[in-house]
Amino acid sequence: MTDTTDVDVSRIAPRDKAEILAQALPYIRKFHGKTLVIKYGGNAMTDPALQADFAEDVVLLKLVGMNPVVVHGGGPQIEAALGRLGKKGEFIQGMRVTDAETMEVVEWVLAGEVQQDIVGLINQAGGKAVGLTGRDGGLIRARKLKMVDHKDPSKEYDVGQVGEIEAIDPGVVKALQDDAFIPVVSPIGFGTDNESYNINADVVASKLAMVLKAEKLVMLTNIPGVLDKQGQLITELTARQIDELIEDGTISGGMLPKLAGAIDAAKSGVNAVHIVDGRVPHSMLLEILTDQAYGTMIRSH
Repeated sequence: MTDTTDVDVSRIAPRDKAEILAQALPYIRKFHGKTLVIKYGGNAMTDPALQADFAEDVVLLKLVGMNPVVVHGGGPQIEAALGRLGKKGEFIQGMRVTDAETMEVVEWVLAGEVQQDIVGLINQAGGKAVGLTGRDGGLIRARKLKMVDHKDPSKEYDVGQVGEIEAIDPGVVKALQDDAFIPVVSPIGFGTDNESYNINADVVASKLAMVLKAEKLVMLTNIPGVLDKQGQLITELTARQIDELIEDGTISGGMLPKLAGAIDAAKSGVNAVHIVDGRVPHSMLLEILTDQAYGTMIRSH
């Protein structure tokens, strides 16, 4: 690693190294054979050093007996590709308007460029990754998202080929997991007439975690986690406490859609949802395998 902020492992005393490894052991034992769904986005996805860290973490989790499934976003990459075509992204209530031409770009960027980069990085780190979209094995069946105006429920917007999930068939993911592969899923669904839909990656990760009965859903973001009114990190929350924080305005804006999926997953049987700062090297590994909190954990009860 070239990043100077990383700890020089050679300078850690052997006793401290042993302590770190011993601390990981109960977690490795506890989560052995369990499924972890990881939403990969933010800086962790665009910074080359953090990309390599992420790939190593995913491979390590697989090697110690867990079953990671990666769901990725790609907003900045889509924006850059549209820019190269001279096309300006249009948003309504935070949702990208996706006409037929934009959908082609979305598919090409997500299922082509971004997905293949992630697959390549994981394979380079010693894993066996396989890229999937919602079409593969009928994984994500979707329908057109009906977007209602926040202020006037009688008003609807047409945001094009943006979808909501109708059903998830996890058969292909399970088959790959059982065969030592690491599935990497692009958030593209298909409709009854074989049309493609662009789906929010947080939503896909949350729903997939529910359907797979995952032990954990880990969401890598560009923030430290959920912060209180003083800007301090809240390391642990229940779904009920989140409802209270939304009501009193502590949680608002871009955090709301992230947490909506997290709360749904927690209420639907995913034991823990972690919102983790993807800007910290190896934060995902540290959050899962140590006592130290590197984000916010939302418990199901």
